[in-house]
Amino acid sequence: MVDIPPALVESQLEWNGEAGRAFIEALPRRTAEFLDRWRLRRSGPAMHGVAALVLPVDRADGTPAVLKLQAVDEETAGEPVALRAWDGHGCVRLLRHDPETGTLLLERLDENRPLSAVAGADPRRAVRVIAELLARLTSVPAPPGLRRLGDMAADLLAAVPEAAARLADDRDRNLLRDCAAALAEVAGEPGDRLLHWDLHFDNVLAGAREPWLAIDPKPLAGDPAFELWPALGNLFDADDVRWRFDLMTEVMGLDRDRARCWTLGRLVQNALWDVEDGERSLDPQQRTAAERLLGR
Repeated sequence: MVDIPPALVESQLEWNGEAGRAFIEALPRRTAEFLDRWRLRRSGPAMHGVAALVLPVDRADGTPAVLKLQAVDEETAGEPVALRAWDGHGCVRLLRHDPETGTLLLERLDENRPLSAVAGADPRRAVRVIAELLARLTSVPAPPGLRRLGDMAADLLAAVPEAAARLADDRDRNLLRDCAAALAEVAGEPGDRLLHWDLHFDNVLAGAREPWLAIDPKPLAGDPAFELWPALGNLFDADDVRWRFDLMTEVMGLDRDRARCWTLGRLVQNALWDVEDGERSLDPQQRTAAERLLGR
C-alpha cells in the first residue's frame, strides 16, 4: 500500500480537475503494478512534487533508484525524451520508462541535499552550478517531437494585447508591452537546443557520480537564453538580478542582448499565466526583475 500525500491530491485536483482525480485514484494500483513488474522494493518514505509521486526503491540487484509516477501530459511527455538525449550528462539518468502511463525509473540522487541548501548561504556558487549545468544541457540538439519555443513565443505575443488590457495599472500595462517588444526582437530565431525550462535550485540534487545533477525537466526545443529566469527568480533578491544575469550569460557564453530579450519573454509568459488566473497586476518580484533588465 502507498499513502498518497495530501498535498499531491490537492495540487492534482486544483490543476487537473477530473483528470487529476483519476490519476490519484489509479496511483495505489499503478504503484503496486510497477513495483512488481520492475522487481522493485520500497526503501524509503514517499516524496512528491506538484504533479508526481516519487518512491525510493531498490532494484533486484540492490541498486538504489526512484520510481516516479505521473500523468502523461504536454510537459511530462517530453521528460524521457530529454533524459535519453542527455544520457546522464549533467542530469539524472533514466533507467526505465513506460510510455503508456508515463512512469519512470530513475537513478537515485540525494534528495536530502538539494542545491537550494547551498543557495541560501552562497548564492553565487549556486547560480554558477546552475549555469554550468545549463551550458552542458543546452549543448545538445533537441530531439524531434518536443514542444518548440518558436511556437510558444508566437502564442505569447498574440495573447499580450488582451492580457495588457486586463491589467489595472498603466505602469503594468506598459511594462508588459515593453517586455513583449523585447521578445518580438528574438522570436523569429527561436533556436534548436534541448532546454530544461525549469532549472531552479530545488531541481538540482547532489549525486554520487557527479557533484550536482539536474532533475525534472519540462523540455523544449529552443534558445538557451530562455533558461535563465528560474535561477534569477528563485530565492529572489532584487539586488541579485543583474549579477546573476551577468554570471549566467558569461558561464553559458550567451549574447547578452538576446539573453535579456528571451528572459523578458519568460516574464511575459509568467504574466499571461497570472492574468489568466484572474490577477490584475504584475507579480511585484517579476515586475522588479523586468525593470532591472530593461535598465530602469
